[in-house]
Amino acid sequence: MSNKTRVILADAEGIARAAQILRDGGLVAVPTETVYGLAARADSADAVAKIYAAKGRPSFNPLIVHVRDLEQARRFADFSNVAKDLAARHWPGPLTLVLPRCEDAPLAPAVSAGLPTIALRAPDHPVMRALLAQLDFPLAAPSANLSGFISPTTPAHVLASLDGRIDLVLDGGACSAGVESTIVAVRDGGRLEELRPGPVALFDPANTPPSGSKTGSIEAPGQLASHYAPGKPVRLNVIKAEPDEFMIGFGAVAGDCNLSETGSLKEAAARLYTCLHEAAVAAQTSIAVAPIPDTAEGRAINDRLRRAAA
Repeated sequence: MSNKTRVILADAEGIARAAQILRDGGLVAVPTETVYGLAARADSADAVAKIYAAKGRPSFNPLIVHVRDLEQARRFADFSNVAKDLAARHWPGPLTLVLPRCEDAPLAPAVSAGLPTIALRAPDHPVMRALLAQLDFPLAAPSANLSGFISPTTPAHVLASLDGRIDLVLDGGACSAGVESTIVAVRDGGRLEELRPGPVALFDPANTPPSGSKTGSIEAPGQLASHYAPGKPVRLNVIKAEPDEFMIGFGAVAGDCNLSETGSLKEAAARLYTCLHEAAVAAQTSIAVAPIPDTAEGRAINDRLRRAAA
């Protein structure tokens, strides 16, 4: 695909157009409450292959499958009582559940990257929900950016790396949460394991080990050591920037871009990728980031920053 990617408003007409492109096996960037996702029909091996090709995504990195609700999700995964309770409490919303995949699940094998588990989420953004309501299949939708780079929270961020590589961007404005969903694996016996921190806090931060699979394999998106990269060196926990550093401030620590002058972690999460995108194109050769408290949304912010700095 070499033509420029179209951006259309996410109104009823735009959503209907996107739905038809997806039925035909195309790629559409869609807003969710977390970041923009690069959606394709999850039941088509050819469509899912287009996601991996457009993003340059390694084939061992699985995708999140987006569903309307728990009823649809149960066609694809084995839901224990614990998993059903989590879905009832947090769906629709920014929580992804990693569960045993049904053997007869009508999904492209690549969405699981060869694993016996599947990552499922029912999103809470009105545009994504309206789109899913028009389709009789779920959507595989990783973040709409080149693999490993900064996640997109606006249509302009999507075009920065995927213009000409995908069919359409549905413009639903800026995303509200700003960091990707919390990912939790439900293990045998109902034990929960956090694979990626995000907007939904299920664990006491003081007792939560670093996110990542104990198996050592990649079980869910966002687990690669180096990820969300702005293409420049990133220095963390900085109070005063060097002359050649673009400073991302927080609270009283000023900067070229401030995550939240009032010290709000919720606002900082929503602005994280906007500031990283700004830093990536700035004249300075490297990036410095002010200290972020490792509580609430701060855990998710610090997880992304550590991977950006790796």
